[in-house]
Amino acid sequence: MKITVVGTGYVGLVTGACFAEVGHEVLCVDNDTRKIDMLKKMQMPIYEDGLEEMARRNYEEGRLKFTTSIKEGTEFAEVIFVAVGTPPGRGGEANLSYVEQVGRQVAEHMTSYRLLVEKSTVPVNTSEQLKRTITKYSKADIDFDVASNPEFLREGRAIPDALEPTRIVVGVETERAAKLLRETYAPIVKSSGCELVEMDIASAELTKHASNSFLALKISYINAVSRVCELTGADVEKVARGMGLDDRIGPQFLCAGVGYGGSCFPKDVDAFLHIAADLGYDFKLIEEVQRINKTQREHLFAKIKRELWVLEGKTVAFMGLAFKPGTDDIREAPSLYFADELIESGAHIKAWDPVAEENFRAVYPDVDYCTDVISCAKDADLVLILTEWPEVRDMDLDKIKEVMKSPVVIDGRNAFDPKLMADKGFIYHSVGRP
Repeated sequence: MKITVVGTGYVGLVTGACFAEVGHEVLCVDNDTRKIDMLKKMQMPIYEDGLEEMARRNYEEGRLKFTTSIKEGTEFAEVIFVAVGTPPGRGGEANLSYVEQVGRQVAEHMTSYRLLVEKSTVPVNTSEQLKRTITKYSKADIDFDVASNPEFLREGRAIPDALEPTRIVVGVETERAAKLLRETYAPIVKSSGCELVEMDIASAELTKHASNSFLALKISYINAVSRVCELTGADVEKVARGMGLDDRIGPQFLCAGVGYGGSCFPKDVDAFLHIAADLGYDFKLIEEVQRINKTQREHLFAKIKRELWVLEGKTVAFMGLAFKPGTDDIREAPSLYFADELIESGAHIKAWDPVAEENFRAVYPDVDYCTDVISCAKDADLVLILTEWPEVRDMDLDKIKEVMKSPVVIDGRNAFDPKLMADKGFIYHSVGRP
């Protein structure tokens, strides 16, 4: 099949590369000329494990192409995936201006049937607005369909998630649209054995926000439990294991820590809350998820202040800047919160991250960036673990202690065993563990 993907961010670029990998001809469209020029030179605008190699292979073999022309993209394929950004507005609502723009431009250029597939995370009933836009701007009475196909990609594992998904959700109104999406996903369904779930469009749109908000709820729940553990001497990891062995609960997203971040959970939880409010429902449960996530960072910062007493002039070493391992994404990363608080308090920050340094440097150019964990810890009054990179979990603790000014470690990811850290002579604080 021929497929057009509009948008070359995390979702669009991974989606396009993976569709090409399973044999489709894919044209990726983006109005960012600089980004398209980079991609034609096989320079990835994002870091995702395995993406560059996959994109290069399919680009060289002619299955993956890039353009800035939405007209070319509209003419190229019958199926057009819309994977543009839906950033949060001032009130947390999704900004749909880019989605509307794609609908308008496709309508202006299409001369025969087209299927527009919402791949971006959009509020429920966006399809109705998109259909109205296409009808309004189409130059002729041309048949078209709109469908929903929410993505469930995890940054750092986006390619395995795309090629071996747990499920594929499609929301359709016509058999023609359903047939096209079955054909599109046939190679992935065949190779992975996953289920392609067909439903109405509104249900598919809502599935994405409901899924991410529930996962965020699990994270906030175990973080709330961790606070009770700290007050009682219980161990949150043991509690989480005892919970997770119940297959009704499961172990995933029951890792206590500094809270969720990234481009999806904060934005999608905000948007889901806004959707509910617009519909007249006061979703207090989701409000509490947000509150717990915020206070978890404040709770960890209070531990830093207790240990350092006076923050002014102290040096804090950040081990990890990305919101999770395997990505260079710092959007809503905990590191941003701690950097703001520490800089405002007069502390000096040293930082290490294997891939996210460039993105963090664009926000905090005056931070002292280091090439490895040892140089980062050197002369630090406190080490703050914010991303559980393998290099952090495997670091030489004896050497780290030797080069620090004082052996204080605040572990926001529970990367180390508390007994081991005590035996090594560290003053060690983690999350929800005695």
